Amino acid sequence: MKTKSIKKDKVSVITLGCSKNLVDSENLITQLRGNEYEVQHDQDDDANIVIVNTCGFIDLAKEESINTILHYAQVKEEGNLDKLFVTGCLSQRYRDDLKQEIPEVDDWFGTLELPLLLNKLNADYKHELIGERLTVTPQHFAYLKISEGCNRTCSFCAIPLMRGGHVSRSIEDLVKETKGLARRGVKEIMLIAQELTYYGLDIYKKRALPELLDALCEVEGIEWIRLHYAYPSKFPLEIIETMARQPKVCNYLDMPLQHASNKVLEDMRRQITVEETRELIQNIRSIIPNIAIRTTFLVGFPGESKKDFEELVDFVQEMQFERVGVFQYSHEENTRAYDLKDNVSAKVKAERANRLMEVQQEISLEKNTAKIGKTFKVLFDRKEGEHFYGRTESDSPEVDNEVIVAADDTYVRIGDFANVEITEALEYDLIGEIRP
Repeated sequence: MKTKSIKKDKVSVITLGCSKNLVDSENLITQLRGNEYEVQHDQDDDANIVIVNTCGFIDLAKEESINTILHYAQVKEEGNLDKLFVTGCLSQRYRDDLKQEIPEVDDWFGTLELPLLLNKLNADYKHELIGERLTVTPQHFAYLKISEGCNRTCSFCAIPLMRGGHVSRSIEDLVKETKGLARRGVKEIMLIAQELTYYGLDIYKKRALPELLDALCEVEGIEWIRLHYAYPSKFPLEIIETMARQPKVCNYLDMPLQHASNKVLEDMRRQITVEETRELIQNIRSIIPNIAIRTTFLVGFPGESKKDFEELVDFVQEMQFERVGVFQYSHEENTRAYDLKDNVSAKVKAERANRLMEVQQEISLEKNTAKIGKTFKVLFDRKEGEHFYGRTESDSPEVDNEVIVAADDTYVRIGDFANVEITEALEYDLIGEIRP
């Protein structure tokens, strides 16, 4: 007598958006595998269940998320998918509307509803797996989310609507997780949060990022610790002093400034002036002259005049930032800025974004050219074709410069450090040779 075989469920988790979303997906994958599910990430080969982890930050991100959901809804309609679930920021913010528009989705979950999603899959939330997160990044680096949510009141930002208020994780939990990552070969961790400088205020009643950094520096195997997403208003310089004191903490700071016109900054509710920003940057550089400061700016905010934009251009030229990213304003419902008239045209927004990046491209090329003949410690991420690609401590994965080394006459293991002498400079990349 033949017994009927039951095909085991195979889950595909599709991640859209930022590194914070990626960490959420990694936690989901860890829990599912702990429940003996077969899970893959960002591929759907033979999967009969798909979970889309969405982004809802700006229009382009929302469009990508919706298109991805519609794609898998069509796959399900064609009979090639059993279940489709949606989680993440877009689902948190728009689930009631989306339920009506895309009925093919089996269920929708918010950003903090992992246990509910697991329950829908008849999986248990295993508390013993907290701190044992499996990563989908290259083995040698990982993101470490130190808090959730944000208490800031920036008028253009919908993140508090999707992520809630600021909630810090304890130093003990973060050290435990970092030790687990180090055991699996992670050498570099990127600390991420909506707002790093708020860390600890809720649970320790003080800004405790320096204490957290000291504790993480004690973890054996971790060689680089990198800071992402710090808010400039009332920025505690103790963070930079800790960076200067602790060799494991990279001389790198990701601090979105958003603008350099006092009028626009006030309308954005950023709680800082251009003069205060300039003084802050100068103070940071006085403590660590060779620090790499990465920042982002938002162009086309309601009411941004040509004069406002020129003030921003002048500021970027004056401050000579090592890394700059530019976003175009997106008019987001339920934010304070939504009450303002979105009166900068899409064409002007694009022109301003392109011009600001052209200014930064010249700055970046000049800074890179100054590195020719110098030798840097480089962590190698991957090999493509005939070249190895790595990063200095001034560069974070995916968003910053890379160091390119020809593979025809040298070899380096992915995930290893090596000394590289820079021989050539491009606008956003460096070319070099391995040195002893």
